[in-house]
Amino acid sequence: MYYLMKKFKNIFYRMTFFTLALLLSANAFAHHVLGRPAYSLNEDSNTPPSMQVETQIGKYFLTYMIFPAFPKPGEKGRINIYASRIDSGDTLASPISFFVRDGGWFADKKEEELGTQDVYDGVYRQGFVFKEKGSYIITAKFEADGEPYSIDFPLQIGESTSMLPVGVALGSIVLVLVAVNIVQRKRLIREKILDTRNDA
Repeated sequence: MYYLMKKFKNIFYRMTFFTLALLLSANAFAHHVLGRPAYSLNEDSNTPPSMQVETQIGKYFLTYMIFPAFPKPGEKGRINIYASRIDSGDTLASPISFFVRDGGWFADKKEEELGTQDVYDGVYRQGFVFKEKGSYIITAKFEADGEPYSIDFPLQIGESTSMLPVGVALGSIVLVLVAVNIVQRKRLIREKILDTRNDA
C-alpha cells in the first residue's frame, strides 16, 4: 500500500507541474510578424493575414483571409474572400453580405450587418473596425443559381482570453487527482486501523 501511495503522489505532482507549465505557456503571445511590430500594421500591409482558410461550400470553393495579422480594437481591418465554382473555376459574380455576431460562450446570437460587397478584381473586400476586444463570428451570405449560401468563420480582436475551456479541463483533472489522493489516504488509514484491531 505504501508503494501505491507513493506512486499516486508522484503522479499527482507530475500532473500539477504539467498543468502549471501549460497554463504559464498559454500566456505567451506573438507580438511581431516578419520582424516588424504588429502594432504598426494595418489592413494595407504586405504581411500575411491572421487567418487564411480554404473551404468548399456547395458548388463553390472559398478562400477567406483577415487582415492585419493581429486585429486590435479601434484599428481598421479587412476581410478578403475569393469565391469560384468548383467545376469551371469561374469567379462568383453575386454580391456577398457580411454579418457579425458575438462569438463568446454565453453571448447574444443577434447579428449585425457589416455591409454588402460586389466582386472587384476577383476579390470581395469588407472593411471593419471593432471598438471592443473579443471573439466574434463573421458570416458571409450570398445567393447563386437560385440557392442561398452561408459560411461562418471566427474573428479575434485583441488578445485572446479564451483560456476558460482549457482552464476548466485542467482544473477538472487536478480535482480528480486530488479526490483520488484523498480516497487512497482514507483507505490506507482504514486498513491500518483494521490491522491494529486484528493484531490486538
